[in-house]
Amino acid sequence: MMMDKKALIEKLVRDAHEKGGFTGTWLYAEKGEIVSKGAVGINDLETGAPITEDMVFDLASVTKQFTATAIMLLRRRGLLSLDDEITKFFPEVPFPGVTIRHLLTHTCGLPDYEDWITETATAEGTIPGNDIMIRFLCESGEGPEFAPGEKWEYSNTGYCVLAQIIEKVAGEPFETFLEKNIFEPAGMTATKVYHRRKERITIPNLALGMVWEKGRYLLPDDSESQNDVVPLDGVNGDGLVHSNIFDLLRWDRVLREGTILTLEEQAEMYTPTLLPDGKPGVDDDLIGPACYGYGWDIVNDPEHGLIVCHSGYWPEYETWYERFIDEDKVIVKCACRDQLDARANNVLVPGLHAIAMGNEPEPVRTVEEIAEKDPDKSKWESFCGKYEKPDDDLYVDEVFLRDGELFVKLIEECSAWEAKLYPLGGNKFGIKRYSSVFEFGDGSLIYGGYTCKKRKETND
Repeated sequence: MMMDKKALIEKLVRDAHEKGGFTGTWLYAEKGEIVSKGAVGINDLETGAPITEDMVFDLASVTKQFTATAIMLLRRRGLLSLDDEITKFFPEVPFPGVTIRHLLTHTCGLPDYEDWITETATAEGTIPGNDIMIRFLCESGEGPEFAPGEKWEYSNTGYCVLAQIIEKVAGEPFETFLEKNIFEPAGMTATKVYHRRKERITIPNLALGMVWEKGRYLLPDDSESQNDVVPLDGVNGDGLVHSNIFDLLRWDRVLREGTILTLEEQAEMYTPTLLPDGKPGVDDDLIGPACYGYGWDIVNDPEHGLIVCHSGYWPEYETWYERFIDEDKVIVKCACRDQLDARANNVLVPGLHAIAMGNEPEPVRTVEEIAEKDPDKSKWESFCGKYEKPDDDLYVDEVFLRDGELFVKLIEECSAWEAKLYPLGGNKFGIKRYSSVFEFGDGSLIYGGYTCKKRKETND
């Protein structure tokens, strides 16, 4: 019996929405024909206005493929080479040996910009433009993470530097170059780079991204924990392209037609990056391990052929774009709400991927649904207490009992919040907001790759 992909997708999406894992829009198409599309959830919490299919979302790191496309177009015009070092364009930058190819492939070793620029912009009371990237590389005092080409490590800094190179070589703003050379000729009328906080503009038909904090949804601008959203609103290259599901379907068709990028240029972009040991750099994406090319994750599936994809996250947008090159299929998912149950969210993209491959998706199950119904609580009191802080922005401060249930107090950036621990068997527990497993040992708590010892009680 032929699989009803439309029905399966719509059940998967609505289950994920109802269980706190997804609010936003989706689209699945085969050979350019839409099989399933839709929108779920409320956009404006005050008026109750719903999210609609044509709303635009911040694509976050899905932007990187457009930055890479711009570089390929400039190379075609003879204005740069992928083996040009960044010091050719910015001689003052103290990172010799880093080439455009290193930036494209996340093998550049440049330090991460986010903390330094957030702190600098906040102290100076500005929302800087992307030219602060060069200042960051020159003034931060941070050295390389590794020698150029030595290893693979995801780099937002690299793509922001690419945007600066594009501006310098093209002689016009990054936003203008993308609009004139990619979005307009592709017919992507809803797609644009926006800096709505820096430029104080209202984006028409925007899906409002909101974070969950202190028991309610807030705009990231009003959040205590998302203190980088405003100061980083002026950067370019690694995010801030806004689009909708229909324009992203159009982009898929334009790529397939070879009208913006030639098929040969695309094949180069879809070639895995090899490291000195001859092995490809590997990115652990939402559908599993993938190689990386120029702005794309790459999977060569033995049954379904070449698949290219990319995820994106920025408070509070979560995007997924996946193209089956050999089978002519495309998946688009755009979310705009902080997830209330991580497990309900985490099955969505793998489920869409499975359906596209002709397989049944895993059912959407929350942590409450998989938790033990009658757990042994005899050890729970011994788990309670304060725990040492690991080297992470999110950590457990304390474990305690309340009304016979086990809870954890978490610290995330500047914000503290509590979460119920759901028993998953033995000494393992889960919480709703994150899919991490918390395992209690002998006077310790293991989570996120850390083992944190219980603090000794002291009398002050």
